[in-house]
Amino acid sequence: MAGMRDFDPAAAFGPAVSSWYDQTPRGDEDVTVALLAELAHGDSALEFAVGTGRIALPLAERGLRVDGVELSTDMIDQLRSKPGGAELTVLHGDMTTTTTGRTYPLVYLVFNTIFNLLTQDDQIRCFENAARHLGDDGVFLVEAAVPSAWLPSNQYVNAERVESSFVVLDVCRYDPVTQILDENHVRLDGAGVHLAPISCRLAWPSELDLMARLAGLRLVDRWAGWEREPYTGEGRHVSIYGR
Repeated sequence: MAGMRDFDPAAAFGPAVSSWYDQTPRGDEDVTVALLAELAHGDSALEFAVGTGRIALPLAERGLRVDGVELSTDMIDQLRSKPGGAELTVLHGDMTTTTTGRTYPLVYLVFNTIFNLLTQDDQIRCFENAARHLGDDGVFLVEAAVPSAWLPSNQYVNAERVESSFVVLDVCRYDPVTQILDENHVRLDGAGVHLAPISCRLAWPSELDLMARLAGLRLVDRWAGWEREPYTGEGRHVSIYGR
């Protein structure tokens, strides 16, 4: 089973996606920011794939220095357009290699974004880059879904949103050999059909733990959510790695 033809990760979060990305907040932003601020000890943090600043901006409002790395210039433009967005230091680049030249008590990567790296080698390089940015007692936080939460079968169509003026369908196909999930969010509305394709390489928590070890890190804590719920092996995980 081949991957999505002509998919370009650098273009996946272009002007169309970035323009509506913040229209569907998850609802857990406040508890997310609270835990991140605690782990950063009120000091500073680096967000890989900072996007539109959904988490970075409210974290900065708590008085922390928050830097970011982001591959999509369109997402950076959306961040810059928000109150406080111009004050954040955001580097345009790949989270596997881009460095800020600073160390932090916290580096974090949320909302499944580790999976946007489409090879195991790149995911390992992301852990290595996080380790380069950690102070002696710093931690790297990864939030991601457990792959089984995505995979009722190797392909499916899900009604993600049904509103009176539009419908969003989540159309997915998974290749268990490459661990690649090809996904397209199809929005149907009065203006027509809008496609938002994304490919992800899914990895189980145990594989991420091994990547961390290769980068000189170890698992410190793992929870099922932002309020430190016990991890059950289902849904998602919030994993904390340190030296």
